[in-house]
Amino acid sequence: MVTMASSLTFQPVLERIAEEIEQRPRRGRPADYIPALAARDPRRFGMAVAELDGTVYGVGEWKQPFSTQSITKVFTLALELAREGDELWEHVGREPSGNPFNSLVQLEYENGLPRNPFINAGALVVTDRLHSRTGDAAGTLLDFLRAESGNPELTFDQEVAASETAHGDRNAALAHFMASYGNIGNPVPVLLDQYFRQCSIEASCADLALATGFLARHGIRADGTRLLPRSQAKQVNAVMLTCGTYDAAGDFAYRVGLPGKSGVGGGIIAVVPGRCTLCVWSPGLDQRGNSVAGVAALDRFTTLTGLSVF
Repeated sequence: MVTMASSLTFQPVLERIAEEIEQRPRRGRPADYIPALAARDPRRFGMAVAELDGTVYGVGEWKQPFSTQSITKVFTLALELAREGDELWEHVGREPSGNPFNSLVQLEYENGLPRNPFINAGALVVTDRLHSRTGDAAGTLLDFLRAESGNPELTFDQEVAASETAHGDRNAALAHFMASYGNIGNPVPVLLDQYFRQCSIEASCADLALATGFLARHGIRADGTRLLPRSQAKQVNAVMLTCGTYDAAGDFAYRVGLPGKSGVGGGIIAVVPGRCTLCVWSPGLDQRGNSVAGVAALDRFTTLTGLSVF
């Protein structure tokens, strides 16, 4: 274990992890069901750690933008929870799904109530409610990410959004099914446009590590203002720990021991409450949609540093 007496030890830890990842046999494949992501090289790798004061350390392609995909669900949840409060949980649950992230099965026998906000059905509900409150859920999210990361250049990837729209039948089915139970308020085509734009945002490991900082600061944004009460920041972290990596959340908690959220673009964000935030990116995915190298890197980080919630 590396003693974390000083923040200066983060950089050598990251460099050691990068060396180990480089030597590992690479497994996994990009998200080929989204054509715009299918050609990503699974051997690419980047990792960043951001401290509470905004100091960032990184290795590999830590400044390379990539498709955030489902990572954005964390920020949309926080933005809507800040506006709506606990009433949100009347429309989406907080339990692990145990099923694939785009499953229709649970929705049918649970009467259109998604199991949690990080499976696609739950994220659609949260995006729908944020859109009703703001008039532009995706734009509200982008503004937030620009502010928290300090990067005004963050934007939507129109190619990825168009690719997801052209292959979005399963998400459309989820939205229509929930609408039949009265759990969607906006027209489904409007909601899908917002959702696909949200998922298409490009950001780097550095950007996302910084943007996630409010969860390590117990709800405090980068400018010192409060987005969430401490109790709600705890709620978001808890749901990340139990539901943030699709139907592999138990294995992720076992290996990594941190609240985390993955995306099929190959990124994973993670939170060490009161200490720092992380983002790792490598496009090669396992069968459950999580970055193979990303999970391995976070596993090594918590092992080497002893930083986890356990």
